[in-house]
Amino acid sequence: MSRFDPTGEAGLSLRMVEELAAADSLLHRLSPLPKLLLTVLYIALTLSFPKYALSALSVMALFPAFGYQLAGISPAVCFRRMRFILPLVCAVGIFNPFFDRDPLFFLGNFPVSGGIVSMLTLLLKGVFALTAAFLLIATTPLEDLCRALRRLHCPRILVSLLLLTFRYITVLLEEASLMTQAYSLRAPGQRGVHISAWGSFLGQLLLRSMDRAESLFDSMLMRGFTGEFPGDSGSGTPPAAWAAALICAVMMALARMYDIPAMLGGIILGG
Repeated sequence: MSRFDPTGEAGLSLRMVEELAAADSLLHRLSPLPKLLLTVLYIALTLSFPKYALSALSVMALFPAFGYQLAGISPAVCFRRMRFILPLVCAVGIFNPFFDRDPLFFLGNFPVSGGIVSMLTLLLKGVFALTAAFLLIATTPLEDLCRALRRLHCPRILVSLLLLTFRYITVLLEEASLMTQAYSLRAPGQRGVHISAWGSFLGQLLLRSMDRAESLFDSMLMRGFTGEFPGDSGSGTPPAAWAAALICAVMMALARMYDIPAMLGGIILGG
């Protein structure tokens, strides 16, 4: 007998991310707009590395590692939350060693082909991009992130949809939790929802969540909601935050322009 439980870990994950974003640290207190721009720049620079630039790409690991230390968040939390996505990232370049067999260098007597190097490069790119994105959402409340998007003149409707969709997921999980509890009372001793009841369960969940969403929207209209994101004008970002962001951006650009590990290795071996 197959079982289905729609509530469990999804709700816990959402609450965990909100709790992480509500914490207090140096990175949490940084204005959301510089954090957003730095994250986008970091991901763009990371993905722009050539497929054989494995040593140069390794330097980019320093930025998320330093960010997690500033935020007081263990990187293990990120990998645990993204354990279902990481295998897909790892599988992106899994066939590269079979198509690119020309050796680039030797480790002792073992030839390392270009396919192996490109596979590892793709893997690191995906891991670095995911860890940077998770660090952003784990240190910035969604409301502040939406406010930063509005300051970048993102379309108002898209920002509102992002915010309301996130809140609607919470409503959906609450309704699913209530329905699951009601089902368990009618089927004592059974764990989860039986596969034969999935269709009616999901249909009722959709109808109940739509009714709940309409009630919430009516409440928003009664409180003066006009479609404009509240507080999108915001307060200005402190100059110190822009200075710190500029320093980080310059360091990222230098790491992209120069193969720092190779340069350091040449200096050490040359000395």
